[in-house]
Amino acid sequence: MDEQGKRLHGLAPVAAEHCTLLLLGTMPGEASLLAQQYYGHPRNHAWPLLYGLLDGGTPEAAYEARIGFALSRGVALWDVLQACERAGSLDSAIRKPEANDFSAFFAQYPRLTHVFFNGSEAERLYRRQVAPQLGAGDSRTYTALPSSSPARALSLTVKLQAWQPVREAWLALGAQGR
Repeated sequence: MDEQGKRLHGLAPVAAEHCTLLLLGTMPGEASLLAQQYYGHPRNHAWPLLYGLLDGGTPEAAYEARIGFALSRGVALWDVLQACERAGSLDSAIRKPEANDFSAFFAQYPRLTHVFFNGSEAERLYRRQVAPQLGAGDSRTYTALPSSSPARALSLTVKLQAWQPVREAWLALGAQGR
């Protein structure tokens, strides 16, 4: 592996027809890619945040149960990038990013009205690589959140407060058939 890292490929989206919220990361880290699981690093706060915000209690140990929980709450999971070069897991190490096809994704899941960026790099890459292709007619609500990554040195309590817009959107959209 050279200093730029190897070419990595992301995970398939986790979504269902009824989903209204999209949690959008940049590219899974090494632990997540190895496990083939979203937020697979044991110290990543994404699952405790989602369970805490969406009345789930403590995250279940089984990944499939976590996915079922997210989908039952109308939350889809994906990443901005389908591929990139990266050494390690840090977003700052990403080179040669290649975005996922969001036009097709949003056409397949038209009820996704709220997009939450899991970290500033996800937002930056999305706005640079994806938003121009979607055009001015994109009426979704976009909200940047602090990264759930263990590399983001904020406590779970601080992140829980910062992630409240997820809960607010979830409650506001509750009447739409979760």
